[in-house]
Amino acid sequence: MDVRLIVTEEDYEEALAEIRCLWTSLPGTADRNRLELLAMLAHQYERQREAIPDLDPVEAIKFRMEQQGLSRKDLVPIFGTTARVSEVLSRKRRLTLEMIRRLHERLDIPLASLIGRTARRGAVGQNRPAGERKRRTAA
Repeated sequence: MDVRLIVTEEDYEEALAEIRCLWTSLPGTADRNRLELLAMLAHQYERQREAIPDLDPVEAIKFRMEQQGLSRKDLVPIFGTTARVSEVLSRKRRLTLEMIRRLHERLDIPLASLIGRTARRGAVGQNRPAGERKRRTAA
């Protein structure tokens, strides 16, 4: 197979077959260079085809807790109280800017994961508590 951009599923399957054949090639050889180039092209093709999932801050926090073996009690220094930890993890309370900063600094959770898709929508009034009505302004 000649090395070329991967634009179809057939190209992708060919590249994967070639990658499998070259997998044990030695560093510094032409075969290893070919392997690395094909792997980069295959990775680029996969990234273009796969949709990036919506980011959810609570899931990011839970994932990090699981990774580091943390309990809800371990989050109290970040959120302030056990009640606040519970409210955030059950999605009854939104993260504040200070909570986002602490989670990022102390647990190394990426900021993009903590901001999530809902905060980026930017709809006016989206953060109003339930039951609070929009005020009308005189025209």
